[in-house]
Amino acid sequence: MLERIARLAISAPRGVLTVAAALAVAAAVFGIPVAKTLCACGFEDPTSESSAAARLLSEKFGQGDVQMLIVVESPDGYRSAAARDVGTAIVDQLRRSPHVSSVTSPWTVPPSAATELISTDSSAGLIIAGITGGETGSQQHAKALSDEITGDRGEVTVRSGGVAMVNAQITTQSQHDLLLMESIAIPLSFLVLVWVFGGLLAAAVPVAVGGLAIVGALAVLRTVTVFTDVSIFALNLSAAMGLALAIDYTLLIISRYRDELAEGADRDSALTRTMVSAGRTVVFSATTVGLSMSVMALFPMHFLKSFAYAGVATVTFAALAAVVLTPAAIVVLGHRLDALDVRRLARRVLRRPEPVRRSVEQWFWYRSTTFVMRRAMPIGVGVVVLLLTLGAPFLGVKWGFPDDRVLPPSASARQVGDQLRTDFAGNSATGVSVVIPDAKGLPRSEIQRYADELARAPDVVNVSVTGEEQGSVLLTVDSSAPLFSDRSDIQLDRLHAVPRPGDRPVYIGGTAQANRDSVHAITSRLPVVLGLIAAIMFVLLLLLTGSVVLPLKALLLNALSLTAAFGAMVWIFQDGHLGALGTTPTGTLVANVPVLLFCIAFGLSMDYEVFLVSRIREFWLASGADGDARPPRVRNDESVALGIAHTGRVVTAAALVMTISFAALVAANVSFMRMFGLGLTLAVLVDATLVRMVLLPAFMHLMGQWNWWGPARLNRSTRPLVSKVCLPQA
Repeated sequence: MLERIARLAISAPRGVLTVAAALAVAAAVFGIPVAKTLCACGFEDPTSESSAAARLLSEKFGQGDVQMLIVVESPDGYRSAAARDVGTAIVDQLRRSPHVSSVTSPWTVPPSAATELISTDSSAGLIIAGITGGETGSQQHAKALSDEITGDRGEVTVRSGGVAMVNAQITTQSQHDLLLMESIAIPLSFLVLVWVFGGLLAAAVPVAVGGLAIVGALAVLRTVTVFTDVSIFALNLSAAMGLALAIDYTLLIISRYRDELAEGADRDSALTRTMVSAGRTVVFSATTVGLSMSVMALFPMHFLKSFAYAGVATVTFAALAAVVLTPAAIVVLGHRLDALDVRRLARRVLRRPEPVRRSVEQWFWYRSTTFVMRRAMPIGVGVVVLLLTLGAPFLGVKWGFPDDRVLPPSASARQVGDQLRTDFAGNSATGVSVVIPDAKGLPRSEIQRYADELARAPDVVNVSVTGEEQGSVLLTVDSSAPLFSDRSDIQLDRLHAVPRPGDRPVYIGGTAQANRDSVHAITSRLPVVLGLIAAIMFVLLLLLTGSVVLPLKALLLNALSLTAAFGAMVWIFQDGHLGALGTTPTGTLVANVPVLLFCIAFGLSMDYEVFLVSRIREFWLASGADGDARPPRVRNDESVALGIAHTGRVVTAAALVMTISFAALVAANVSFMRMFGLGLTLAVLVDATLVRMVLLPAFMHLMGQWNWWGPARLNRSTRPLVSKVCLPQA
């Protein structure tokens, strides 16, 4: 297949590029508007007990799908005529809206029920509105209502918040962050590419491939939104990964093509050999990354499913564009591939001599690899200890749920959230909703008995029956237990342990229960997900290398490469060191993010593994085919040194550009996306330096010829590649 692609590129390169350009335009026209249909949603398990309780609260008790909170504040107090007029006018406006199911305010309820709706200094009143429309529609309705009612009205200030506005403002902020990220990543990446590729024209090829990968992924996401909810954060991943992988794959192909030319092959033969070798590596790499990310679809949360959709689509388009467009671009550019070489211009300006071609033994990566292999044991042990030490803070991780504090302080939802935590006596976020869906025929005494038993749980302030609709009963448990704390966990355990009234089903909801359900949804499926990832990676590397040992080594090293990233997330964003990089530490991590980081970074680590090991194996097989009389251990070490020497620069350059793409996510103003960006940046840097360039050669030296132990039939089936690729180089 790859040979046919190379022949097609040689025979009709302009036709290939024209068709690709037309497809890119069509995908862009269809896919770019997808941002309008995405939501800042999907953190909860829709199959959980807390989600069932939330649906009942919306369907039977008219509380809406999400809450919108409006704070009306006046220096003269909420009782002033100005504050009352503004507050009641807002209530009337909300009640007229078809998207509002319920409205509560301190001006429209009895004084005894208004206590928790008034700030402790009586300067502000709180309006609670239930917004309908599901996770996607509710945020659009909330934003439209907020635009109409918020702002300054004389001395009265009106601000909006609550889950509805948190979701709406996260969506808006993410769209702005995406533009900011791309404005940072693309220019910096292009500058690095110009230096790495040498010429301006060659550097433009991966940018074009990345653009096609991104718009292709957006088109897929828009198609998926027809059937299910998709998280707005999938856009950030598509943009970052599309550019990064396109550069990785294109850099590998062009670098290998130049190597083939340097070995004396003509252009057509060089391109064919490149596609058979580097093209095969790209296909294997994309398959490993894509399958690693696809397993996130096994989690029930739409947040993780969305990244599975985006990741698989992005990887697929990046690989297809790389293996189809790059050879066609190489043929069209011809000798101009090396035109506009800024490095040559820089040498002229600085009056430096042209570089002299040196033997491979003089290359930096060859010498550094041999240095590591001569001291494999102490260096390897030292790096392993360092990585485990950096990862140690992750042992103290605490899982939490995203709230308004993921937004910057300038967001109104964040300001309202801060005000509720400090200026209002009640905190609805800590409350627990208990729903009896079928209470028909249940004696009032039994419901009261159940409420009394609930009130005996630790940190319960009050339990009251707050609703009876369509044969269902709602009890509200006011709690003083801090969210995501041991006290909150103990309280939930005690609430669940209370005997159910009349042995009827009971659903417990609220933020604490939703967090518990989400963590359970992740941890209960994590063994299956990790097992699938390990099995997929093992089988693919077994097929690529014919070795049983190398896939096991890859799984171990990939896990080690993530330790520093996981430790940094806890140390910085949970514990608040380094000023939490400008975010607000809450003492917890969003449970979805480490899982997301693991699946993506593990796949990307395998990306570099495939780059290196496939080239090392070529030299190992070539040495055996040449009848090399040296001992197998010596041939193994030489193959490792040659493989890394020929790919070390490619991997380092690719990692640098990928780091730029992911580091741009650190500019995001949504805190867990900033955490995600930092985690991916550290994971890529550690993997491309300490792991691939130090631990990999140290391990392969210690294992010697046992690196290549595997099924004989599998080894024989992959040897024909040597006659096509390796032997002409030798």
